[in-house]
Amino acid sequence: MARKSLLSLLGLVWASTASADWVLNMPEGITKLSKETYDLHMMVFWVCVAIGIVVFGIMIISLIRHRKSTGATAATFSHSTAAEILWTAIPCVILLFMAVPAAETLIRLDDARDPQLSIVVTGYQWRWHYQYQDEGVGFYSSLAPASAEARMKGSGIDPFSVDHYLLDVDHPLVVPKGRKIRVLITSNDVIHSWWVPQLAIKKDAIPGRINEVWFRATETGTFRGQCAELCGRGHAYMPIVVKVLEPEQFDAWLADQKAATAQAAAAQ
Repeated sequence: MARKSLLSLLGLVWASTASADWVLNMPEGITKLSKETYDLHMMVFWVCVAIGIVVFGIMIISLIRHRKSTGATAATFSHSTAAEILWTAIPCVILLFMAVPAAETLIRLDDARDPQLSIVVTGYQWRWHYQYQDEGVGFYSSLAPASAEARMKGSGIDPFSVDHYLLDVDHPLVVPKGRKIRVLITSNDVIHSWWVPQLAIKKDAIPGRINEVWFRATETGTFRGQCAELCGRGHAYMPIVVKVLEPEQFDAWLADQKAATAQAAAAQ
């Protein structure tokens, strides 16, 4: 028992040396809706903090002022109608205060009408496939070769020497800044989950079903995510990388992809 406890303690100490980013809060993201989601999260958080301060404050003050050592005696009434109405009405008002902006944001999150680009995302064990609808462009996105090699036992490669270890891919999803992107998510085998924190998107990929989300990026750059569903032994090795380009750069990239696709088809 002592040996197991010591080994567990050593394991916790070793785990504490991991170099993962120490982030306590959700990111604000790079879309208008991701920022709205963040603001809702912070509003609910501070409401909960205020409720906690009031409730625990009243409890502590009551414990101090009405303790037996000061001669306090218990009340003789069984209930108070006014108090019951009050502690029912106040939570209802608080919930309505939070529900109205939350409902407005949820409606906007589901409004994927009139997209400027639609992309079908299909989960596989253990990679993603991206198909640009009406563009004739599609490709698989798998774990980057550097990460795939470093994760192999006996490779001799230090994972800490690999940039974005287990969070990089060979072919990222490329999208234009400022355009409305509709993402249709499904799966070919088991349940996966397409999760990109900076886009405030986490949607299950379910075989035989299509889930729909959308986003409009306001910044260019490379943004990373992961499959957030336990989809099998290779679950840790199917990251997501979204690369946001300026519209002109994206159009040029898409033209190159179409040309490469046409050339590959002609060569067959």
